[in-house]
Amino acid sequence: MKSVSRFLSALAALTVAASLSACAPGSIHTQASYPTRARGSDKIQYTDQPRTTIFGKGKDLTSALFSSGNKNASRSGVGVNSYLWRASLDTIAFMPVASADPFGGTILTDWYEDPGHPGERFKIDVYILDRQLRADGVRVSVFRQKMVKNHWRNEKVSPDMANNIENAILTRARTLRVTDLSLPQ
Repeated sequence: MKSVSRFLSALAALTVAASLSACAPGSIHTQASYPTRARGSDKIQYTDQPRTTIFGKGKDLTSALFSSGNKNASRSGVGVNSYLWRASLDTIAFMPVASADPFGGTILTDWYEDPGHPGERFKIDVYILDRQLRADGVRVSVFRQKMVKNHWRNEKVSPDMANNIENAILTRARTLRVTDLSLPQ
């Protein structure tokens, strides 16, 4: 027990020391500068020249994920169209969300049983497929189960149900976009 507590104390001390060493004089550089090292040298220098990464010239992971040249794309840092994302969450707000991935564009709900219809439950999966606000930019899958002899049994779902939810999401997304465009900049 003592060795574990010593190890954790040493790890905490090293973490604090490493964090504070980054604040040492001479280690501060501008946000736009990049660390470089000359061949055969151990000294790190900072340059304002953009570097080439796997995300493109002058881009790092943060700028690749959170910026795009698309005006209709996300303003909030999500990887899909922000209007479709917000509209999807608004439309299925009555259901418990099991998982939501704003970069991948998936929203998966948990099973929801309507108190007015006991013995029947629904689950919805929403997939946002595009960074543009388009009619084919959202896909909804609906699953339904009924209680039969104390066991849940899968039932067929009308294709109109998924289409109605998609249409409700698209209508809400258009409303959000019109509201954003009418706000003074």
